Amino acid sequence: MNEFQIFPKLPLSDWIETFVEFLDDTFAGLFEAISVAIQTIADGIINIMSMGSPYILIVVISLLAWWAASWKVGLFSIIGLELIHNLGYWPETIQTLTLIIISVLICVVIGIPIGVWMSQSNRAQWIITPILDFMQTMPAFVYLIPAILFFSLGIVPGVVATIIFSMPPTVRFTNLGIRQVDGDLIEAANSFGSSVWQRLFKVQLPLAKQTLMAGVNQTIMLSLSMVVIASLVGAPGLGEIVYRAVTQVRIGLGFEGGLALVIIAMILDRMTQGSKKKKRG
Repeated sequence: MNEFQIFPKLPLSDWIETFVEFLDDTFAGLFEAISVAIQTIADGIINIMSMGSPYILIVVISLLAWWAASWKVGLFSIIGLELIHNLGYWPETIQTLTLIIISVLICVVIGIPIGVWMSQSNRAQWIITPILDFMQTMPAFVYLIPAILFFSLGIVPGVVATIIFSMPPTVRFTNLGIRQVDGDLIEAANSFGSSVWQRLFKVQLPLAKQTLMAGVNQTIMLSLSMVVIASLVGAPGLGEIVYRAVTQVRIGLGFEGGLALVIIAMILDRMTQGSKKKKRG
């Protein structure tokens, strides 16, 4: 013990390990059910996206990018995805997209209601904000340790760690967007006798769409940043390519895997940003 330390060291590490072991013993069945559900969904998405020629999926994604953003983004999507296919990383790209799709959907389904709750209650905001700070600032590697214990290796712990790390922007931006709605509009809705739910769904949420979409965009970007980290617990995809390049000191392989991730990130970013601009227009 440090000679200048006044109080003895708190056994925080022992407390945390005991708590995690308690969760693992008590909720083992729940964790197993979650693992099976996520793995089943992931396998289904991968099988669907792997059906037929890769060019079919490339065209579908490019058309979606054109519709959501512009023809320029659609053209970039065709060129970028064909480059990934040409480099031989199409199966890994599908696995990465699957991880992102599942993580972002769960973040949206859970995060938006929590953000709405925060916007309607100052006490809820006071309690949840420090939790979001903890989730977003804790090093992502730390989440992998209990994820491995609860869900073993594979895509499931990667999805769980990604959800924890990526959810805060969706919650924060939902709360922020609703709270920024003009007070005069709220008063007008109240004067017409709107209930809390009517005011929320007909006034606040529609006007907060732009801010909400910005939160979803940030969640997608954070999910992509977790791809390589998730590969440490056996999550398949482009992150596995980058991780293998690091362990084998293969600069070219690492550049190719990183370039594929950059292309996917740019496509998804332009699609969500483009969708936001169209709604504004």
